[in-house]
Amino acid sequence: HLFSMMRKHKQKPAKFQKIALERIKILFEQAKKNFSLDPKLSNRYVRLARKIAMRYKVKIESKYKRQYCKHCHTYFMPSKTCRVRTKDGKLIYSCFKCKKFSRFVYK
Repeated sequence: HLFSMMRKHKQKPAKFQKIALERIKILFEQAKKNFSLDPKLSNRYVRLARKIAMRYKVKIESKYKRQYCKHCHTYFMPSKTCRVRTKDGKLIYSCFKCKKFSRFVYK
C-alpha cells in the first residue's frame, strides 16, 4: 500500500537539463568573478546552482563540486574561505566557516 502511494519522479527533458547545466556553469563563473566584491553573493550563487541541479536532476561537474563546501555550501577561495592541503594522494579542503573537511582524490 505504501509503495502504491509513492510517486516515481520522471527524468526531465534533455533540453531543460542542457539549459540547467549551462546555468550552473554561469553561476559558478559569476561566483568566482564576484567573490572579491561580495563573498555572500558567491555563496548564494552556489546555493542557486545546487537547487537547479536538484530540480533538473543533473550532476554538478566535478570541477565545480570542488569549489564549494559540501556541508555549509560556502564558495571556496583558497586562503580566504578554506585551507588546501595534500596528504596521501588526496586534496583536503578545510572550510573556515563550518570547520569541516572535504577530501578529493587526485592523481
